[in-house]
Amino acid sequence: MPLSPLDIHNKEFDRSFRGYNEDQVNEFMEQVMKDMDLVLKEKSELEARLASAHDQLGHYSSLEDTLQKSIIVAQEAAEEVRRNSQKEAKLIVKEAEKNADRIVNEALAKARTVALEIEELKKHSKVFRNRFKMIVEAQLDLIESEDWDHLMEYEIKVPDVDNVEAIELPDEE
Repeated sequence: MPLSPLDIHNKEFDRSFRGYNEDQVNEFMEQVMKDMDLVLKEKSELEARLASAHDQLGHYSSLEDTLQKSIIVAQEAAEEVRRNSQKEAKLIVKEAEKNADRIVNEALAKARTVALEIEELKKHSKVFRNRFKMIVEAQLDLIESEDWDHLMEYEIKVPDVDNVEAIELPDEE
């Protein structure tokens, strides 16, 4: 067991005839005791500081582990968000493509319907044009016929209105 300052203080030596000077020995022992006391206090303070440093190191080591785990969790969460965003983007694109296909197909169907209606209208307009042309030609033929010339040769005699007596018409009941 190591010596303590109290052990040094309480140490007594046997007296001998030609031994060391007792006052010098006591003075030296007193100095050793004070120095040892300082060394022990310093040792105690250093041990306390070392224990505190170990505690801090443990705390910082724990904090580092926690931070590394947090970083890993954040990276995994970011990766999950990225994957989910990509999935969502793919779904949005797929939905947009379906809508675009549907809109294009509807537009093509309407275009076909309009084209068919236009063809039908063209047929009707041709029929109408031909009929109208036939009517106009028939009317022209009528106008150019000789019957008109005969009509122009007739002379109609109209009695003089002043000399005509009033004609009574029967009552309609």
